[in-house]
Amino acid sequence: MTTINVNLTEKSYDIQIGSGLLKLVPEQLATLGFNQKAVIISNPAVRKLYGDKLKDDLKSAGFDAIILVAPDGEMYKSLDQAGKLFEQLADFQAERNTPIIALGGGVIGDLTGFVAATYMRGAPLLQIPTSLLAQVDASVGGKVAVNHGRLKNNIGTFYQPRLVIADSATLASLPESEFRNGMAEVIKYGAIRDAELFELIEHNPSPKAELWDEIITRCVAIKAEFVEQDEKDQGIRNVLNFGHTIGHAIETVSNYKIKHGQGVAIGLVAAAVISEQGGFCSKQVVARLKADVTGAGLPARIPHLDIPKIIQAMQHDKKKTDGQVRFILLKGIGEAFIYDEIEPVLLGGLLQELND
Repeated sequence: MTTINVNLTEKSYDIQIGSGLLKLVPEQLATLGFNQKAVIISNPAVRKLYGDKLKDDLKSAGFDAIILVAPDGEMYKSLDQAGKLFEQLADFQAERNTPIIALGGGVIGDLTGFVAATYMRGAPLLQIPTSLLAQVDASVGGKVAVNHGRLKNNIGTFYQPRLVIADSATLASLPESEFRNGMAEVIKYGAIRDAELFELIEHNPSPKAELWDEIITRCVAIKAEFVEQDEKDQGIRNVLNFGHTIGHAIETVSNYKIKHGQGVAIGLVAAAVISEQGGFCSKQVVARLKADVTGAGLPARIPHLDIPKIIQAMQHDKKKTDGQVRFILLKGIGEAFIYDEIEPVLLGGLLQELND
């Protein structure tokens, strides 16, 4: 097991990475001082794979444990679904010190984190991510939110977990499409900060199980560094959103038919092209990034969406400052920077070129 600490003074917590860690959850809860009630929130598929066993393990360890199930899909990351979970927590008589465990991918992590942050004005949160995307990115850093209408993640807060447990063995049960979605975030981390990780993915576009722990650890270490410097995402942490400005807009305009990893992958390529056209990086950087994206089975082009609607959706980006949409661009592989001087007309032309 590898442990990475996120140092946020009184809000510090550990991220544990390794295979077979799910069986240690009751012990870890006891170490954190919990010994009575516990709530697991998951989706139907993950419940069958891991949720019921985790609940039984908690009960065997003396916890009064229940599992609550939210439907799978980005459209259920909503205030309505959060309200249903609040009612179930109240029925269970969950208290302010009752740990709430997010067991699943990024949607469950975001939704459960939002519920934990707001139930009783804040209940203890444990993140147990079971998807690659959640293990390398979404479970770390304290961003919790729900969608509302056509706004993605615009209702939320920063609420750090008490512990993150990334059991890499759970990745073996992922559908191939979900594993590929997670690879978009892995490529992102290599592109913005870790040239060696980027090269590793160039040689291993579909990495085998023996590489999973190393990949998760390298990504999480980068994210922890940025979170420690800028917990509330006011400055340097924006770099972690490389590819996300356009990616989130594409997700929204597609009504979430395009998944997060797919949208981010397209956004990575678009941001690299913007970087090259602005004279910040070479054509070789763009070519390498495109090759990594397509090699991982991810799209590099926009699947025929309305470009004006994508640009309009970007106006709701949370990094927008003084009316200007902020982009993360590249100087080279492993070297990213913040840029907020892109003209909408030029952006529209670029997106049109990438539109199938």
